[in-house]
Amino acid sequence: MRIVVLAGGIGGARFLLGVREYARRTGAEVTAVVNVGDDLRLHGLQVCPDLDSVMYTLGGGADPERGWGRVDETWTIRGELAAYGVEPSWFGLGDKDIATHLVRTTMLNAGYPLSIVTEALATRWEPGLRLLPATDDRLETHAVVTDDQGTRAIHFQEWWVRHRAEIPTDRFVFVGADAAKPAPGVLDAIGSADVVLLAPSNPVVSVAPILAVPGIREAVVAAPGRVAGVSPIIGGAPVRGMADRCLAVIGVECSAAGVGGLYGARAEGGLLDTWLVDSTDAGAAVPGVDVRAVALRMVDEAATAAMVAAAVEAA
Repeated sequence: MRIVVLAGGIGGARFLLGVREYARRTGAEVTAVVNVGDDLRLHGLQVCPDLDSVMYTLGGGADPERGWGRVDETWTIRGELAAYGVEPSWFGLGDKDIATHLVRTTMLNAGYPLSIVTEALATRWEPGLRLLPATDDRLETHAVVTDDQGTRAIHFQEWWVRHRAEIPTDRFVFVGADAAKPAPGVLDAIGSADVVLLAPSNPVVSVAPILAVPGIREAVVAAPGRVAGVSPIIGGAPVRGMADRCLAVIGVECSAAGVGGLYGARAEGGLLDTWLVDSTDAGAAVPGVDVRAVALRMVDEAATAAMVAAAVEAA
């Protein structure tokens, strides 16, 4: 069996732990297509937060308490940058994390595409599945905000991390998406998948940037296998993060049914054949979609693997 997962953020990374465990039990081959809309340049370094979250989590190097970054991280370089008064100071890079960004940036500057760079970095972490960026091209999620400086676009990370999503926001734009191409292997993986899974990631800023790359959404709609999504909303609230604020920006109700409706039924030009919601949302309905209620709390790897098994079996 071939499984493709569209994922981003911490929720996507933790979901992939369960996908990997399921694959180990069943012999399935897994390809994760990961969001790059959060990527940004800081201090001359190319930072890929979602790719790194997935890589560190699957490789056993993520900080389990914070949910992001490296375990046992140190912050000497951050302190030195602050002493020099260097900006931006609102996005901290740990010493261990900087090593990853140095290797990545050096390879990118040498002409290697992001997909090859990601493969090279993954040889250290041995994630146990194939890890692909959605695109090798520049793609950044920006928020169009209105404040005392007027209406302007800022990088999503600035809106999310620096301002905690509290600046009034009109919309999100995926800069560079129109000219981007799917990274090598992405369309082939989707086209040969028995099951495509939409991870319980933020649908607005983790999954949508992947689908904004020309050809990827179309490939999912036309995929020969079934498409199943897992709700990131339980009981009307995000499992983690601020997906509720992102959904509010695009006028979508923060509920399992709301996100399922956002994705839509594949039979009607949307994405989903099956939509998994938590048992507390058992009454949720999405027109044209087979809605299944199961336990969605990723309390440990076994529980997450059981969730994945339910999604695959439903699909």
